[in-house]
Amino acid sequence: MTDSTQQIATHYDPKKRHDFVLLFDVTDGNPNGDPDGGNLPRTDPETMQGLVTDVCLKRKIRNFIDLEYGQAETTKIYVQNKGIALNDLHARAYEAAEIKSTGTKQKREDVTKARTWMCQNFYDIRMFGAVMTTGVNCGQVRGPIQITFARSVDPIMPLDLAITRIAITKAEDAEVMTAEDNESGRKGGGKVTEMGRKTLIPYGLYVTHGFFSPYLAEQTGVTSKDLELFWDALMFMWDLDRSASRGQMAPRGLYIFSHEKKLGNAPAHKLFERIQIRRRDGILTPRKFTDYDVTIQESDLPSGITLTKLLEG
Repeated sequence: MTDSTQQIATHYDPKKRHDFVLLFDVTDGNPNGDPDGGNLPRTDPETMQGLVTDVCLKRKIRNFIDLEYGQAETTKIYVQNKGIALNDLHARAYEAAEIKSTGTKQKREDVTKARTWMCQNFYDIRMFGAVMTTGVNCGQVRGPIQITFARSVDPIMPLDLAITRIAITKAEDAEVMTAEDNESGRKGGGKVTEMGRKTLIPYGLYVTHGFFSPYLAEQTGVTSKDLELFWDALMFMWDLDRSASRGQMAPRGLYIFSHEKKLGNAPAHKLFERIQIRRRDGILTPRKFTDYDVTIQESDLPSGITLTKLLEG
């Protein structure tokens, strides 16, 4: 789709404000471990609802874009997990703009040129923003997309399970000790397994909310194609991020409220309240998505609001 030859679908239009709701679930996995809590799934200690950070979700989005489109000049990823130094990427901007870096005393116009180049070439900077003032100064960018923590609909029950591995790490652990070895204090003794831990939740349905600002999108140069890739990432990133520790994670709903006015036609929280999720009658312990009913009040949307349901169920 090109902006000049075809009508832009409402939810692809970077000149409109968009508020969105993403539903996803996890079965027998750990969606986001807490390093301060022994890597147990994150929870709200008062309600025991599960939490998944915005950083965790953005990492999945970045990985999807990098794998699918990272070879293109305008959709490279700035915050990577491949050991690439950020200052080296900043230096590329200065080289492209033929600017000499002077560190913290850089001229404002030089920083502006470098920041513009970074926005043009790195997808996640255009969309999420970045602080690029480390060493080689490329300024700061406030991204048009903001995502909240995801929160589970119901309380979750984190489990910490013991597992065994039928393999050993050190060769001496496999050696069988003699009586003389035992008396001399030598360690060993025919060890054949090692113990480990695995943390998970049996099931959790999570909801996160997001916001897209057309004003900030104009500053960073977001295009309709950028938005199209973003919605695709929210639906398909899960299949590129499989691991045994995460169990089975899947998207269950993506609902986009688009506003006719750039400032918005209705408060975001009122639109979000139109999506209601409740456990079905008789279900005390949900273990699958069909244990819930998702209802959407869309018959009397505020004037100027368009609802796009990209994914349901």
